[in-house]
Amino acid sequence: MSTVLEPAEWEPLQAAHVQRVDALLAGHLDRRRRGEKHPVEDFLFTYYPTRPKQLRLWHPGPGISLRGATQYEGKRGYLYSEGAARLDPAEISRRADSIGWIRKLLSATADRQPQFGCFGLHEWAMVYRTEEVRHDAWPLRLGSEGTDRVVESHKIACSHFDAFRFFTQPARPLNVLQPTREAQPHLEQGGCLHANMDLYKWSTKLMPFAPSSLLLDSFELARDIRTLDMRASPYDLTHLGYDPIPIETPAGKSHYATSQRTFADRARPLRLQLIELCDKLVPGQTG
Repeated sequence: MSTVLEPAEWEPLQAAHVQRVDALLAGHLDRRRRGEKHPVEDFLFTYYPTRPKQLRLWHPGPGISLRGATQYEGKRGYLYSEGAARLDPAEISRRADSIGWIRKLLSATADRQPQFGCFGLHEWAMVYRTEEVRHDAWPLRLGSEGTDRVVESHKIACSHFDAFRFFTQPARPLNVLQPTREAQPHLEQGGCLHANMDLYKWSTKLMPFAPSSLLLDSFELARDIRTLDMRASPYDLTHLGYDPIPIETPAGKSHYATSQRTFADRARPLRLQLIELCDKLVPGQTG
């Protein structure tokens, strides 16, 4: 059964969504106009391919039709008929395999015991024994030699493939795991910052089926996690207002692990909502 919303009902929801997006993206768009880079907030638009214009389009989610919403006519994933817009069942069917894979990954991650002992060393492993750092506009807090010593004096335990693939060649053998894309559903766990940031990615992969409220909740989570990620990184971002979390010290490790648990708690209900969404779209999935 579909709930039909009249314009007086859905237009305020759409307007509130656009207002929320514009507030979230104001700083990024301002900097982009000035040609300024930002190592924290740019990440959400470089690593993840969704553009600001795409975020501004409101999606109500499955089971909802919008009377008179002609702006959705002809948009991929939507049908406009009998004076109302709704999700296109044919597009859902076409993407059923992708939805199933996302559901499998999210479910496996939700069922696995979270781990909180990595201390963000993935970012350090990305600059280990190399002069080609990813964020060359910002200095390394401990310098190259100090950064290398931190990597060499710790156990590197990264379970996330899309972090591991950016490790330098000398750093890869130091990791206790060797993640691959194929093994992703067998390794990801809910304590991992990148796995929790990626809830935003899976929300965007499920557009236009994912409700925009869930999408933006995931976006905000990813933004906040990225802030922790870079504060705990080897880069010195103090002049941008980010106090470092010195994970090479006991106090820094404690701060990081506590923050990691907080983000895991925030991420879990969003992950479960995404699993529920996949089940609504393609019933009968398991795993």
